[in-house]
Amino acid sequence: MNRTEFIKNSLLATGTLLAGSSVNAMAEGAAKPAAYPSMGGKTFNLDYAPHEGMFANHAGKSFTDQIQFMYDQGFRAIEDNGFLARPLDEQTKIGNLLAKLGMRMGVFVVDGGDNWKSSLATGRKEFRDHFVDTCKRSVEAAKRCNAKWLTVVPGFYERKLPYGIQMSNIMDAMRAGAEVFEPHGLVMVLETLSDTPELFLQQTHETYSLCKAVNSPSCKILFDIYHMQRTEGNLIVNLDRCWEEIAYIQIGDNPGRKEPTTGEINYKNIFRHLHEKGYKGVMGMEHGNSVKGKEGELRVIQAYRESDNFLA
Repeated sequence: MNRTEFIKNSLLATGTLLAGSSVNAMAEGAAKPAAYPSMGGKTFNLDYAPHEGMFANHAGKSFTDQIQFMYDQGFRAIEDNGFLARPLDEQTKIGNLLAKLGMRMGVFVVDGGDNWKSSLATGRKEFRDHFVDTCKRSVEAAKRCNAKWLTVVPGFYERKLPYGIQMSNIMDAMRAGAEVFEPHGLVMVLETLSDTPELFLQQTHETYSLCKAVNSPSCKILFDIYHMQRTEGNLIVNLDRCWEEIAYIQIGDNPGRKEPTTGEINYKNIFRHLHEKGYKGVMGMEHGNSVKGKEGELRVIQAYRESDNFLA
């Protein structure tokens, strides 16, 4: 059986195609949403959130058309890291569509430019002030799409300062950000990354300690499973250890940062564990597609059906 036939049969077996729908029509039809038959996807057990471009070969270039396609496949959330930089009318249009469909907005980034290098670990007033100003802009953007969570990356190490001083500088900045977000019920989620060893936050326990010290409902952890597999592993144990401070989760398999089932992470077990813990938040699909084109997009949907089918 070739790969295309496998995907067709798997989609049918998991109930993601309505009776009479055709995978061939999906693969060969026009890009406009009205031109392809719905895949009739039921709502997933967890709230997975695709991003712009993930299904562009089926839905076309328009992000709002892509959101409609996501909804038709059973997804009930999106995330959009670059939302803050979008024109105001586009932000409003996206927010209105999400409200109409009953979908949730996942994270967007509190991005004040090159905020990794403009590190809050330095304690420099201009960096802190710029961060607070960006938080204030983010509040207004969040209102347009009914967002709740906003990604924050404190930045790089400052090698000229002791670790404790750097942590204190970041703590002060996070408290200032929390003061902006708390009155609006917004939560900045601090992301621990593996992109470079120059980043200040490297492991979950550090971010946990920081959130405990800030002591605000508006300062929590973004647990990116891909990054944490690379830097610390022991995923389920670390999720449990830091659970009370985790407010948002992102997904990506390792190696490669593609969809679940493409790497070494047992996402079926992790998703089952999160479901049993009662996690109700968004699960950001912050990864690429392992296969290009329409076939790859179908494979992403199938990968989530396989991994989400943990109650069978």
